[in-house]
Amino acid sequence: MSFDPASYVFSQPSAPTAIRASTVLPARRENVELRTSDGHRLVGELALPESGAVKATLITLHPLPTHGGFMDSHVYRKASYRLPALAGIAVLRFNTRGTGSPRGTSDGAFEEGIGERLDVEAAVRFAVDRGLPNRWLVGWSFGTELALMYGAAEPVASEVEGAILLSPPLHRATDVHLKEWASAGKPLKVLVPEHDDYLQPAEAAERFALVPQARVVGVDGAKHLWVGEKYAGRVLNEIVDEVLPGGAGTELPQEWAGPVATAHA
Repeated sequence: MSFDPASYVFSQPSAPTAIRASTVLPARRENVELRTSDGHRLVGELALPESGAVKATLITLHPLPTHGGFMDSHVYRKASYRLPALAGIAVLRFNTRGTGSPRGTSDGAFEEGIGERLDVEAAVRFAVDRGLPNRWLVGWSFGTELALMYGAAEPVASEVEGAILLSPPLHRATDVHLKEWASAGKPLKVLVPEHDDYLQPAEAAERFALVPQARVVGVDGAKHLWVGEKYAGRVLNEIVDEVLPGGAGTELPQEWAGPVATAHA
């Protein structure tokens, strides 16, 4: 049975609650399905602010599914738990073809980033059809390859504002794709862990020099998987800083005074 996000049980604490890894803040959450142009059904979840306008939309692209990546990879899960309430940001998470999670398994099989082009297009089309504004691709590891290969090409390019990359390995994405981003002129923010297994900050700065508008941010102490609340929180702050108008220097609250729920692994 697929996980139902409506199953979270919220309660009102008597005092402000520290936001921890398992803290779930209020949002309008729904299971969604995306349809690709080659006939696959992809499963996902959309988390929207409980009230008020949607200020930005994150279309998340998860790490490599053959190495444990899926829509619930921890940074994306925490984004969906927190950002609708704390920043008015909608978070769309989904499993690329052949990928499974508690939400369910998407149709198809892993296609080494080639067939996944249609998954990216389906996710962007879903966000457009739902009228979600200020749309940004957020890729992590393998997801950065998808964002780089397909985000600056149509039909995606005209429907997104830019992209944020977490731990880009630059294995599948080539200089050709970087030059496409340079030509598109769209913002590209690149978060690179100091101790990344694949691409570290100095080399990343050299590779992304092909994209004049790219901003490479080295994160001291971090590793490829951004393990630890310190690093996950840094990523979320960097995302909000990029996608919200006037968001420069944003620091998300670390406490919440409203209703909360607890996620269980």
